[in-house]
Amino acid sequence: MGLFDRYLVVDWSANGSPKTGKDSIWLALAGPDGLLRAPENPPTRHAAMARVRAICAEALSAGHRLFAGFDFPFGYPQGAALAMAGDGSWQAVWALLSERLTDANDNANNSYDLAAALNREAFADAGEGPFWGHPHHHGGRYDGLAPTKPLQTSVAPFRHAERSARGAKSLWQLSYNGSVGRQAITGMAHLERLRHDPDFKEQIAIWPFETGFADDVSKPITFAEVYPSLFPVMALPGEARDSAQVRMLAERFAALDAAGQFMELLERPADMSDAVADDVLREEGWIVGAGMDTSRTLVLRQAQDEGSQRVPTPHPEPVEGRGVMSFSYIRDPAAIYAASFAMIAAEVDLSSHSPAMAAVVTRLVHACGMTDIVDDLAFTQGAAEAGIAALLRGVPIWCDVEMVRAGIIARLLPDGCVASATLKNVAPDATGNTRSALAVDLWQPLDGSICVIGNAPTALFALLERIEATGQKPALIIGIPVGFVGAVESKAALAAFGNGVPFITVHGRRGGSAMAASVVNALATLALAEEIAS
Repeated sequence: MGLFDRYLVVDWSANGSPKTGKDSIWLALAGPDGLLRAPENPPTRHAAMARVRAICAEALSAGHRLFAGFDFPFGYPQGAALAMAGDGSWQAVWALLSERLTDANDNANNSYDLAAALNREAFADAGEGPFWGHPHHHGGRYDGLAPTKPLQTSVAPFRHAERSARGAKSLWQLSYNGSVGRQAITGMAHLERLRHDPDFKEQIAIWPFETGFADDVSKPITFAEVYPSLFPVMALPGEARDSAQVRMLAERFAALDAAGQFMELLERPADMSDAVADDVLREEGWIVGAGMDTSRTLVLRQAQDEGSQRVPTPHPEPVEGRGVMSFSYIRDPAAIYAASFAMIAAEVDLSSHSPAMAAVVTRLVHACGMTDIVDDLAFTQGAAEAGIAALLRGVPIWCDVEMVRAGIIARLLPDGCVASATLKNVAPDATGNTRSALAVDLWQPLDGSICVIGNAPTALFALLERIEATGQKPALIIGIPVGFVGAVESKAALAAFGNGVPFITVHGRRGGSAMAASVVNALATLALAEEIAS
């Protein structure tokens, strides 16, 4: 049983007017079995907080424990709290921001003015204030807020957390690409108001301030600071990166928790000194997973520990007088998938591929367990996208053997798509070619279909001959036959064939039914996601 029952991730925004799509607010909610609904994209902070409040209320009503991660800083660098609020605690800063921030229902807010006022009031005696940055067309509007970074300030530009999280920006920066300063101001103010709401006041704990990292996570709801860029992200075709980040992070947290691994992301890092821990827990806050290799080594430590041992250690346990050997291993299917895909993302460079083809590559590697298979991959530009579009049209899927058909997960296929293998309809004593090749003549209709060959090179040769003879063109050929005779040659012929037919293949002798079916499963998963999103 995991620490939590639900996992909410919110990508916050500092937009000054309602906005959806790229660079706006996104939130995703997952459970132990994965995403509970498509990511949501409320246009304003007030609308987003209404959803957060509703999700919290639903969790309490159902008796569920909720983890909610927010993509904005929960505190300022050491010393800032005392200067700004006269009290060196995070609570004082949150209360100050909540009291002085105005944020209307249409996202109009006074965050620039508030930062300028804090520069004047709290830091004037020490030279330049640390808050900086505003749109160029706002020049001269804010007394005390410079458009550029100050040369020197009385407080550090980064918290300890930013120093441990690669690429994290200084929260003093209020404008320009990647800035998080206004998100911090508006985010802390909104959470302060929610945590003092009478319906939630005794139910919410702020990590790590009120939990002592992982010392006490007993409250029904835990709010924490997250930084999605710490984790690998793979967007679906047409999906905004912000949507992909909240979706994948919510799913990953759920999978980690199911595998008993989430707690270590909440624990105090082993190399954190007592002095740093004091700063973090008193006023700075921390980022879930900061300082850890979340891309691989600590995504699912149990999986990698077992991999390094090569052979799991047996633990004999007596059962009814007999000695029974048992092994320590991950048993949760979602956790196994999460661990596998995280390891693939860490070992395979997917950056040159489109999101759809990256998903195909991941499934191929997962199906065969060989990362070097990527070196033999060949495909036409847009082949994966063509396959997704064909599946959404409900086209037939023709397979060279029953094993390929059986490997395709039918429940993932969009309505109208049926995978079929016609080999059984060819007489056992048929002559003139292999039965697999003769079965290709039974693929009707061929035009616009998806053809999947994972076993028989002769079937791939016969398919290319039929296309040449009839002019009919499948929407996609997945040609990955395996073997010593004809496999290399048939795949080379496919790659050289042309005729405007999209294809995906893996050169060389390697291939097989599982690999061929895995490509269809990857495309079907993406097609299903498009259906849900629409």
